[in-house]
Amino acid sequence: MGIRFIKIASLYFVGGVILGIVMGMTDSFRYTSTHAHINLLGWVSMALFGLIYHVFPRSAIGKLATAHFWLHNIGLPLMLLGMIAFAAGNEGLGVPFMSAGGTIVVLATVIFAINMFVNLNKAQKEAR
Repeated sequence: MGIRFIKIASLYFVGGVILGIVMGMTDSFRYTSTHAHINLLGWVSMALFGLIYHVFPRSAIGKLATAHFWLHNIGLPLMLLGMIAFAAGNEGLGVPFMSAGGTIVVLATVIFAINMFVNLNKAQKEAR
């Protein structure tokens, strides 16, 4: 699970860097919010998820980790597509995609937090 998150994170990093360079070269910053979300929720958060799942392998196994992985990886692209559409002036497409994708990402985040509390508490008790 950890390795999958890190691999996907590296793709978001590439995409975020390319978008940032293109915005800077064209002096057009319409997609700044999208750029920030690609880097924060795609690159940084996913890389941290990957590292955490690698360091605490018990937390990477089971339904919570699987649900977290799939929800984050479905919700984030939907949200980003909505942000791009919205920034391009298509609010009718952008708002529903941002809302649905953002809600899915929030759900994934809650599941991740639950997973951490459940599995890290178990690991802490076993260490004693």
